[in-house]
Amino acid sequence: MAEFDTIRTAAGARSAQIDEGLRAHMNKVYGTMSVGMLLTFAVAWAVGTSPQLLSVFRDPMTLQPNILGWIVMFAPLIMVFAFGAALNRLSAAGAQLFFYVFAAVMGLSLSWIFVAFTGFSIAQVFLVTSIAFAGLSLFGYVTKKDLSGMGTFLIMGVIGLVVASIINIFLGSPAIMFAISILGVLIFAGLTAYDTQNIKTTYLQHAHTGDSEWLGKAAIMGALSLYLDFINMFMFLLQLFGNRE
Repeated sequence: MAEFDTIRTAAGARSAQIDEGLRAHMNKVYGTMSVGMLLTFAVAWAVGTSPQLLSVFRDPMTLQPNILGWIVMFAPLIMVFAFGAALNRLSAAGAQLFFYVFAAVMGLSLSWIFVAFTGFSIAQVFLVTSIAFAGLSLFGYVTKKDLSGMGTFLIMGVIGLVVASIINIFLGSPAIMFAISILGVLIFAGLTAYDTQNIKTTYLQHAHTGDSEWLGKAAIMGALSLYLDFINMFMFLLQLFGNRE
């Protein structure tokens, strides 16, 4: 009986340690994501509110991108794929630095919104996105329902959105943009819950290894996933509800 109590006590202590580690892991994920978000919007605001800086990438009047603007527009997409390919060769500190560089480049690509939309509508949509994101991420964290089955369909939806968005750059159809925006909000809302649960599940599956370097890089990847969910949901909501200048 005493041996059983010892085993149960040890199991309880181990469970409490994992719970504490999970909270620390999620705090790092959200903290890294938040710093990335602040960096993105700081860069976007600094460039978007300066006609001189914005003109390096776009025509300040028509907002049409020049060659450098096109490069900046597609650079975040290329960097995401590069990040995934290089993750195993990066240290946790290197992965974090890469993420912050990516966030700054994303800020450059989004700087035009401060010319196209009113500052009030940007702030309003940002607040709405923040509330929606918090609720969806909380749902993904606490739900007992397995959301893994949604992953394949949501990723296929993202690929479809990327292809449709690239095509519509040349078509310039408001109707297609409206449909893309609605689908985009729904897809990234689902991804927010899915990615949050996946981050939690991944940690619980690997917590026993005690590999702090791997867990550190996993936190950066989790932050990147949630960052992309937030940014995309914000941009699609801005397209739908933002007031244009």
